[in-house]
Amino acid sequence: MSTLSGGCTLYVDGSSNKTACGAGVVLEGQGDLLLEQALQFRFRVTNNQAKYEALLAGLNLAYDMGAHEVTCKSDSHVMVDQLNGEFEVKEPLLQRYFHAAKNSIARFSKAPLEHIPREDNKRADIFSKLSVTKKKSHQRSVIQIWLRHPSVTEAECLAIDEAEAETDN
Repeated sequence: MSTLSGGCTLYVDGSSNKTACGAGVVLEGQGDLLLEQALQFRFRVTNNQAKYEALLAGLNLAYDMGAHEVTCKSDSHVMVDQLNGEFEVKEPLLQRYFHAAKNSIARFSKAPLEHIPREDNKRADIFSKLSVTKKKSHQRSVIQIWLRHPSVTEAECLAIDEAEAETDN
C-alpha cells in the first residue's frame, strides 16, 4: 500500500443512537489514494464523543500512512470550534477527547480543522451509518473496525490535569 509522503484530506463523522454507535473516516491523498473506514463502537458514546472518536481514528490512519500534513474536515460545529479555541470544553469526558485530539494533531507539521456543511461530508456520514448497520458476517469491501474501549483513558486525563496544575502555579 502506498503512503502519504505529503499532505492529505481527512473527512470524519460520528453517529450515536439508542441501538448503536459508530464513525466514518474518509482519507484522500495524492495519486488517487482513497481510504474509507467504518468503525463500530462496542461502548456507548454521545454524538459529540462519536465525532471525536472519528477524528482520532482518522488522524491515526493519516499518521500511520505517513502523512505530514492533513486537512481535517467535519460537520460538527461543537468539535471544530472546541479544537479551534472558539468554544470552551466543559464536560470532563469531552476534555479528555479534546486533549487526545490536540496531541494527535500535534504529530503533524500542519493539521488545520475546518467545519464543512453536512452535505459536503456525505461519504464520512455514510460510513458512520454503515458502521452501525453492517453485520459482522456480511461480506464487505471497506475496512470495518470494532472498537472495544474509548480512545481516551482516565490516566491521560490525570496527567493532563497535573500538567495544567503545574503551569497554573
